[in-house]
Amino acid sequence: MKLSVVQENLARGLQVVSRAVSARSSLPVLGNVLLRTEDAGLKLTATNLEIGVTYWVPGRIDADGAITVPAKLFTDFVNTLPAQPAIDLELQGDTIHLRCGRYEAHIKGIDADEFPAIPTAGERPTTRVSQKVLKAALAQVTFAAATDEARPILTGVLTRFSGDRITLAAADNYRISVRTIGALDPVEETTIVVPARSYTELSRILADSDDPIDIVLAPARNQVLFHLDEGIDLVSRLIDGQFPNYQQILPTSHTTRAEMERAELLEAVRLASYIASASANVVKLSVPSDGAAAVMVTAAADVGDNQGEVEAKVEGDGTTIAFNARYLTDVLQNVDAEQIGLELSGPLSPGVIRPVGDDDYVHVIMPVRTAS
Repeated sequence: MKLSVVQENLARGLQVVSRAVSARSSLPVLGNVLLRTEDAGLKLTATNLEIGVTYWVPGRIDADGAITVPAKLFTDFVNTLPAQPAIDLELQGDTIHLRCGRYEAHIKGIDADEFPAIPTAGERPTTRVSQKVLKAALAQVTFAAATDEARPILTGVLTRFSGDRITLAAADNYRISVRTIGALDPVEETTIVVPARSYTELSRILADSDDPIDIVLAPARNQVLFHLDEGIDLVSRLIDGQFPNYQQILPTSHTTRAEMERAELLEAVRLASYIASASANVVKLSVPSDGAAAVMVTAAADVGDNQGEVEAKVEGDGTTIAFNARYLTDVLQNVDAEQIGLELSGPLSPGVIRPVGDDDYVHVIMPVRTAS
């Protein structure tokens, strides 16, 4: 292997793939990044066996070859090199010789044959989605997935393809987020569960553009691959199991509805959370009865108390309900809407948050029982 690449391009590629490097593994090769010449360039690959990321770097290839090198060492070294000169790489046995301007180094690696095989985007896309649309949808859903491995299925995001629509749903024991988006290509109905961590890493790669991303479901239905035209692939394992029927839990009616400015409610909840953090992180929302009024957001603890008002348009009965402040903050800071509707059916029933004028997103939060 002998090639030359631009330092900026190589550094960018290593930044993308290094997120998939295994931090702790009994297999030393999983702490490495695979360097392989391919398609008149250098293909970088990293994996932790849950996700794998590949990135194609254009370059001048004089001789083909492959090697794996320690990811952190190689990334830190390349990032520190000057940006102007090209980087020359040459494989010498199990060592990569790197030269850039007045600097050179020898970095020992592990044979490429020991690196796990990562699928490529050779299959026909299952469908395509706008990168910007998918990135926004993932932000509105993934935060609600469970982090506790006690129920592995809840650490994933249900992904249902149906015609030209894709529904994403995540839930833990206290909340549910559901977002439906449009796909660029219709597809037969199929359902998979993708680890939320995989979607989080995909979000870091997606651009705020309408350029499409290809979604490819492996024939064995055990992996899904996301392909970007920029030469980036992310492949993720899928989670086996039956995702809970969240639709049975979604409230179908309410006795109180309050429409508020999302930013104002978020500000009030954040201020109350400073007090609430000293007492189980509970904030209370007091909603008056019919009419234009204000929703009171309060918190009380041994350290003090707090009260804030949020202008609201209210329909239905007045009620008071308590929520975990962090759960409220999570949804309010991730939903991209000027106004949200809060639907309630009393202090012990789940609260429902919907963006005003957007029927394709719903978030459900379980209330907190309080002494008063």
